[in-house]
Amino acid sequence: MDKIYPWLTQFSIALVAILITGCGSYLYQPIQQTKARLGEETQSTLELKSLPAPKEKILVAIYKFRDQSGQYKPTEGGTSWSTAVTQGATNILIKALDDSGWFIPIERENVGNLLNERKIIRSSRAQYNNQSGEGQDNLLPPLLYAGVILEGGIVSYDANVITGGAGLRYFGVGGSSQYRQDRVTVYLRAVSASNGKILKTVYTSKTLLSQQLDGGMFQFVKYKRLLEVETGFTYNEPSEIAVTEAIEKAVMSLVIEGIEGDLWAPAEARMVAESPIKEYKKEKEMIAKTDIFGKRIDNRRGIGAFQAGTSSMLYQGDYPDAILKTGIDLGFEVNPKPAIGILFNTGFNSLSTKKFYSSKVSYFDFAFKYRLFPYDQFTPFIYSGLGFITENVNTRFDFSSSVYAKAQIGGGFEVLVNDATGIRFSADYNYLINDRLDQIEQGKYNDFYWRGNIGVNFYFGRKVEGARKFETEKQRDPGF
Repeated sequence: MDKIYPWLTQFSIALVAILITGCGSYLYQPIQQTKARLGEETQSTLELKSLPAPKEKILVAIYKFRDQSGQYKPTEGGTSWSTAVTQGATNILIKALDDSGWFIPIERENVGNLLNERKIIRSSRAQYNNQSGEGQDNLLPPLLYAGVILEGGIVSYDANVITGGAGLRYFGVGGSSQYRQDRVTVYLRAVSASNGKILKTVYTSKTLLSQQLDGGMFQFVKYKRLLEVETGFTYNEPSEIAVTEAIEKAVMSLVIEGIEGDLWAPAEARMVAESPIKEYKKEKEMIAKTDIFGKRIDNRRGIGAFQAGTSSMLYQGDYPDAILKTGIDLGFEVNPKPAIGILFNTGFNSLSTKKFYSSKVSYFDFAFKYRLFPYDQFTPFIYSGLGFITENVNTRFDFSSSVYAKAQIGGGFEVLVNDATGIRFSADYNYLINDRLDQIEQGKYNDFYWRGNIGVNFYFGRKVEGARKFETEKQRDPGF
């Protein structure tokens, strides 16, 4: 058996190595050339093509729609003179306008080339007519002119908006991951060619995700025999695809905003209620309630909440061998601000040890709570306050015994099931003002106990708006 064991160990390690490297076959690993293919369609392309048909297509001119950010491609070391985003955004915009089915783009970016070519055509026709003696008309059809000019561009490229990662390594075996998120922003405006009035301005953005995953093993199989295995991959979302999505979203926004502003109209009035326009309106309503990462920043919780749950208390006093006891906990919470809560709660439980001490108790607490992420579905919180505890000698509702004041501090987290219901997990430390709860006064510290709580919050009432909403209203109305 002793001779077989080393071989089993080596076989197991080799098998793990094969499995690790074999996972690489499931990743994209280009090992041969590929032929040219058609350009990819994004999710925004499909949404753009699903817009209702227009009553009449709009002639538009685009003179220049380029990178205005001046941002160079970020690199880990040194300086790169390559631009972060494409310099051919005009081409992307023209295709997006054509895909929407609402616009007829006309050539203006290289209008000089077009005018020169028309001169060549007129000159060739004139020369041919002179040689042949024919009196044919040399005039060309007039150029189309646009009623609307589209302006704007890629106004910013923000690198490393979010970075992070995680990793684990144990006895030479482990893996790690890293990620980075960039952000590109596009502005698009429609200008009336007749009077220069800016008809509509829209603004869209798109994030770019870069990921790196790797794993490996660095292990001595036997004396002077080292096994090393590595695998991994890196994915960088193409900036051209991100710019395309942002521009397509901008064109879609321009169409719908124009319909809302009576600048143009769909073929039939009932099309205004179709799904793409409804989804856009819903998304626009949520924009004021989300941050740049798409997370909601509106207050989800009502101004009041009822709390119900179970609590576990662990006595820490002058008697040894404390045991955990479970009881019930009821409370009420007032939320004057999204991050601030005022707690009132009461409960019935027991403090007990294995042999010498057991007492049924009831308590009442008053505390202030602070939520670290008040707008998120998941938020940690901390709280601190004062209260009192008393023994229930004869019945659960016997409050004739002495009342002992205490101070508490604790923390926990809450997960919202929906805007009206949250599940709460918390733990706190309760320190009594004196040392007489267990009828023994000894030691350096007063009696205290630990308490854990699992409960449910039921929110009701109006939702208090946050600081961002207040500032928005203040900007709109100086007398707010």
